[in-house]
Amino acid sequence: MDSLETELARARELDTASLADAIESIGFECTHCGACCTAEPDDDHTATVFPDEVRELSESEWRDVARPMPYGLEDGPDGPEGETFEWALQTDACGDCVFYDGDETGGCTVHDDRPLICHTYPFSVALGGTSQPMGEAVDSEGMVRAHECEGLGRDISRSEAEELAAALKERAVRELEEAIGVRDNYEPVVTATGEVVVHDSEGPKRPDGTPVGQ
Repeated sequence: MDSLETELARARELDTASLADAIESIGFECTHCGACCTAEPDDDHTATVFPDEVRELSESEWRDVARPMPYGLEDGPDGPEGETFEWALQTDACGDCVFYDGDETGGCTVHDDRPLICHTYPFSVALGGTSQPMGEAVDSEGMVRAHECEGLGRDISRSEAEELAAALKERAVRELEEAIGVRDNYEPVVTATGEVVVHDSEGPKRPDGTPVGQ
């Protein structure tokens, strides 16, 4: 497996025109079905969000936007506890993204400022160290992978494909930069009962986004 630095160099060299060609070949049009914003029964909705994206979306509290990624946490007597890596968009009591407005508009209330993971869904690029949202790919073309979505296979304009390709490249670069930052800043933390620590590229944090040690 190539190093994260090698994959980052490859991500930075991705040709957006080729990515756009692949997206055009696969085809995509958002149907506003909300499937990527809502949780399936017994399935946690975990859309990864970068620390700076949380700050951009946070008008009040960090917790209103993001929550600790649940993977790696254990169920303690007072709830989840332990160490985990990265942040997931916050969800409501039903497990749906808190920014999903299905009842009124059927869309995203922060659409213009939505995180890159949302902007680029249902696509990813085949680079080690980058995420594959919503499970394994159901279609592919070149470096581009397409994940389950009812909008796949529909016509997409060249300008829309190019915009999506640019965002997809940016996301690949950001994911690898974040992964390198997490690796370089990671220091094990001994957590107390009921305590959760999240490691991101800026170092260990509490669930409210404040750095551990402050």
